[in-house]
Amino acid sequence: MIKETGRVGKRGAVVIPARLRRRFGLEEGSLVVAEETAEGVLIRPAMAVPIETYTPERRAQFLLTNATDADDYARAVREVQAMGLDPERIPHRKPAAR
Repeated sequence: MIKETGRVGKRGAVVIPARLRRRFGLEEGSLVVAEETAEGVLIRPAMAVPIETYTPERRAQFLLTNATDADDYARAVREVQAMGLDPERIPHRKPAAR
């Protein structure tokens, strides 16, 4: 385990030693997480993933396709209709009849 000294600069900016930045792939603009621990502050690499936003049609497709039985499907149809959409115009798979 590498231990090196860094420095806190203006506005709390922390300078991470070059050897550690290289080892963990940190470069200018990299995201990090600063976490409180019993021993102090843990700074580790972070990753941001884009959040997918769904159109009303896509949400309707999820509701209809994920219905598990006829009753659940009927509820999904009502919910899709309440969204102002026609369930027949939404591509989806109906639940298998039992």
